[in-house]
Amino acid sequence: MNMQRQIIFLMTDTQRTDMLGCYGNPDMQTPSLDELAAQGIRFDRAYTCQPVCGPARAALFTGLWPHSAGSWGNCIPLGDNVKTIGQRLRDNGIHTAYIGKWHLDGSDYFGLGRCPDGWDPDYWYDMRNYLEELSPEDRVRSRSPEINRDPNLTEDFTFAHRCSNRAIDFLSRHAEDDFFLAVSFDEPHGPCVCPMPYSEMYQGYKFPKSRNIWDTLEGKPEHQRVWAGESRSEDKDALEITPAEFLGCNSFVDSEIGRVIAAIDEYAPNALVIYTSDHGDMLASHSINNKGPAMYDEIARIPFIVRWPGRSPEGAACSHPVSHIDLVPTVMDAMGLAVPKSLEGQSMLETILDPAKKTNDAIFMEFGRYGVYHDAFGGFQPIRACFDGRFKLVINLLVTDELYDLEKDPEEMINLIDSEAHAAIRDRLHDRILDWMNHTLDPFRGYYWERRPWRLDAREATWEYTGMTRQRENEEYEPRQLDYRTGQAMVAAVRNRIPDDNS
Repeated sequence: MNMQRQIIFLMTDTQRTDMLGCYGNPDMQTPSLDELAAQGIRFDRAYTCQPVCGPARAALFTGLWPHSAGSWGNCIPLGDNVKTIGQRLRDNGIHTAYIGKWHLDGSDYFGLGRCPDGWDPDYWYDMRNYLEELSPEDRVRSRSPEINRDPNLTEDFTFAHRCSNRAIDFLSRHAEDDFFLAVSFDEPHGPCVCPMPYSEMYQGYKFPKSRNIWDTLEGKPEHQRVWAGESRSEDKDALEITPAEFLGCNSFVDSEIGRVIAAIDEYAPNALVIYTSDHGDMLASHSINNKGPAMYDEIARIPFIVRWPGRSPEGAACSHPVSHIDLVPTVMDAMGLAVPKSLEGQSMLETILDPAKKTNDAIFMEFGRYGVYHDAFGGFQPIRACFDGRFKLVINLLVTDELYDLEKDPEEMINLIDSEAHAAIRDRLHDRILDWMNHTLDPFRGYYWERRPWRLDAREATWEYTGMTRQRENEEYEPRQLDYRTGQAMVAAVRNRIPDDNS
């Protein structure tokens, strides 16, 4: 039996749970991922850390929250002292390769085309590398779904196919290695380029309408109503959701994932396989589209599937909340390595071995900005959220807050933020958010997050706020930080702030 330490991480971009057949939509043609779920564990309550591409990836590949990693909006690079899973594993003797969309170098959407430290440069391949392989004319064609009408368009033109080719080559050449292989598809994200028959597979298909399509956002945050615009007053009875290109590309990327899984089965059959997406798409739910500053399940809840032959059960489902923040510590743990103190999630390994076991009592989410280069998408929208498996509290710092009971209101229609009957639950989740922000050194934390209009027992605003100071424990790569008052190595990273400590 192959006993190498081998993990393959597969991800897509902009994929809702109900875009996979295994999550309950029989109209979706996703046989590869459905089969993966049948062979492993389907996580039914998995959540992104921030429902936007770059920040979601920051958490996935560093094990730090976007507000800690530095990349809290698209096109904001990771902090200079932030280490990726590639660097951590490489430095422990694991062969690491990354193929596909990166979106963490602070460049434009396509990236710099340069392999970051920690990854094998022979396999590095981001979207800029792909575009540089194309003629100027084909570059333009590759950015429009109109190319899908071309009967001469074949799989080998697409980014997804070329990513799969590289992944298959890596697997065939490194079957005897300890390795971590990440394959990050851009699809089904727009422009949704895919050849026939996928481009025609959903022509005329109407995506099912949930009840929250009729949400007019009354009693909801102002920025959501601004986001929705005129769609709030649309005739929702007459509305048809027909994302044919998007769904066709969704089935196409499933087929490309299937090619990679077939190579895994051939060259690394005992490897741990983890699949997810970075976020979803609203598709007119709550009268809004795209992704952005909201924590509705349509964009925050994502598919997450794990297969580990001989280790995790087959055909299982896990209903406990899990988070992308736990990916890096899980990979470290599964590789038999110590989980660094500086990571802000925790290992899911016990849950992967036994889905009945909880990794988290609650998970957290955040939002800062869609992208620093865009004036669109609402600008700065600071949000922090907590979900305990039933109740979801969303603190929208600049506007109205939200509380939803997903057991009684799974479509998140009724905002319970001012409900006296739910005050104790609301305040308990609020305390958890405040503790989380403090624990993770959230740079945006302060008394204003506590002093919400509905929090009747909030403390008076003070300049000192909690009176605590916090330093990072990133000692795998840095010397232990020093105490401002003494100049000596800090004893406790979290401590009461000395009155004359101006650090």
